[in-house]
Amino acid sequence: MSRIAYVNGTYQPHNNATVHIEDRGFQFADGVYEVWSVFDGKLADFEGHLSRLARSLTELRIPIPMTAQALGQVLKETIRRNRVRNGIVYLQVTRGTAPRDHAFPQDTPPSVVVTAKSLDLRKGEALAAKGAAGVTHPDIRWGRCDIKTVGLLPNALAKQAARERGAYEAILFDEMGMVTEGSSTNAWIVDENGRLRTRDTQANILRGITRAAILKLVEAEGIELDERAFSVEEAKRAREVFVTAASSFVMPIVSLDGTRIGDGKPGPIATRLREVYLEQARREAI
Repeated sequence: MSRIAYVNGTYQPHNNATVHIEDRGFQFADGVYEVWSVFDGKLADFEGHLSRLARSLTELRIPIPMTAQALGQVLKETIRRNRVRNGIVYLQVTRGTAPRDHAFPQDTPPSVVVTAKSLDLRKGEALAAKGAAGVTHPDIRWGRCDIKTVGLLPNALAKQAARERGAYEAILFDEMGMVTEGSSTNAWIVDENGRLRTRDTQANILRGITRAAILKLVEAEGIELDERAFSVEEAKRAREVFVTAASSFVMPIVSLDGTRIGDGKPGPIATRLREVYLEQARREAI
């Protein structure tokens, strides 16, 4: 758990850190967030997350609260004060505090909150070596999933449904039975023909930063890729299923709704991509 939080210009003990009750993040989910992995006290994929943050803020017409250099300093200082060597740092930017009204307030400074916490990477490695379970769940989210908004109630409902069924992740599907993404991840398969597939970002899914890094590694590794939608049934028949995210990296899914994927063990492509991603993320962290 974060010991120290950054809130609107000051570092405060986590238990005392607050925003106003009329902050629009609380009232309207009117804000965005980003999560960086931390390796050896350094930020992974810094520029990628920063670029997506700027895009999300611009799409919602929330002012960018500080320069990239200043934000980097805040993130690193929060990591330092929380003594995080390996873990995550979380940033939330909302439209700010104003009397409750659906329309945007004028001349209201954004609210900025940063927290950081340590993670035991050995637990993730153990799960990845064994493989995780997944379940499918209808995608009931809003129509702008490309924006990394804090309006995550549908995602939370899906994740809870997965937990209640003893699964690691919920794989979401649309009204046509096509997989969109996970509740907090991007979804991939190695199909029956051995081709790696993931949904195109034009199809209203989150433009995952880990996803983008994996795409570059896929090209470098010479793996055949098809950015094309796949159905739940195709996923269940696939040789491999895995999900990607900043906190889980590359996580093999070895069962889906109780159906065994492949031979029920993490496949070679997911295993290799996790390995090379972690090597690169650690090497390039700043």
